[in-house]
Amino acid sequence: MATYSMSDLKKGLKIEMGGIPYKITEYQHVKPGKGAAFVRVKIKSYINGKVVEKTFHAGDKCEQPNLVQK
Repeated sequence: MATYSMSDLKKGLKIEMGGIPYKITEYQHVKPGKGAAFVRVKIKSYINGKVVEKTFHAGDKCEQPNLVQK
């Protein structure tokens, strides 16, 4: 399976974390004056519809889900 890094994330992308497929609904790239840049995203689960906020730092990876679109 393909993996996505922090720089590949964008709004509308489908990712998988912990075996659960998600869709990125909001995306924000944050570059603070002190420290490394990171990406803050809101992701919506395809299983139960819950929205979760997650932060990805440089080097974090997530999988491409195995979904069929109809």
